[in-house]
Amino acid sequence: MAIQLDSDDLGKIATSSSGARRSGMMDAFEKPAENRFDAALRPKTLESYEGQAALKAKLSVALSAAKVRQEAIEHVLLYGPPGLGKTTLASILASELGVGCVMTSAPVLEKPRDIVGILMGMEPKAVLFIDEIHRLNRVTEEILYTAMEDFTLDRAVGSGEATRTLRIPLPKFTLVGATTRAGELTSPLRDRFGLHFRLEFYTPAELAHILTRSARLLDLALSPEAAHLIATRSRGTPRIANRLLKRVRDYAQVSAGALSVTLCATLTQEALNLYDIDAHGLDATDRKILTLLAHTFAGRPVGIETLASTLGEDVNTLEDVYEPYLVQQGFVLRTPRGRQISPSALMMLNGWQL
Repeated sequence: MAIQLDSDDLGKIATSSSGARRSGMMDAFEKPAENRFDAALRPKTLESYEGQAALKAKLSVALSAAKVRQEAIEHVLLYGPPGLGKTTLASILASELGVGCVMTSAPVLEKPRDIVGILMGMEPKAVLFIDEIHRLNRVTEEILYTAMEDFTLDRAVGSGEATRTLRIPLPKFTLVGATTRAGELTSPLRDRFGLHFRLEFYTPAELAHILTRSARLLDLALSPEAAHLIATRSRGTPRIANRLLKRVRDYAQVSAGALSVTLCATLTQEALNLYDIDAHGLDATDRKILTLLAHTFAGRPVGIETLASTLGEDVNTLEDVYEPYLVQQGFVLRTPRGRQISPSALMMLNGWQL
């Protein structure tokens, strides 16, 4: 696809691309302090990345082969529920290859010059990470086709009968796309990724290891029993596990009136009760979903739009945040007629009401 750009566009592209070359890193937006603090908990190497054993084995082979050939690794598509480590893996890829990592997200790439500026500023073999890649607009996506496949940009210059196309070469780079909705990617875009990896939910044992490491980085004393309690209530998601760890830390420090505390099982349980997280990792919204399916809809299948409207939540939030875990745990069934509560969830509901 040839891109028609005027002189103002070219000036903005030159400014943004030179900034990317100087830093080797570009963020779509300025991260708040909390996000920077979370980033400190992320592993920096593939060896220190906990869980996802099958994915790590395959990725390790691809990395080793790329290093031997001294080439950029193939484009990588990472998909799965949010919070499982897709952004972390992109950073690890760049770190393992010793190259820069440019990070952005699809919603901010609104105009052709946004993606063009980033592509023209890429270093050889560098990693370009695009989060929520299923939300790319059509023009941006078509620009990526030739960039990913031929490492070129086609630019239209002139106007009318004098219009001609210039092909601008790009350094070979690696695009890492992350999405929670792989099914919404168009076939032309999905097929240009050489490596496809699905991230799975973590086991409690894997999450306990992650929590132990995070506690060490936060200079916290975390007992094995407390780590297990948090791990079993983290919905199989490292992001949630680290978030709960910090909330338990807050509760323990306030209760003890001191910064240096040991997170024991008793304090941890009290904190989880305060934040309304039950033994299954369900919060108040999860329980409301199950209660609606069981009582309001009398156990019958219900459409996702109707359920979201009754719950007062956005459909995307319901599908991306709440539903994956409830389905994975067997509490909600996805049927051709809609969502339906499972027999095991009905038994659990009866236990809550006793």
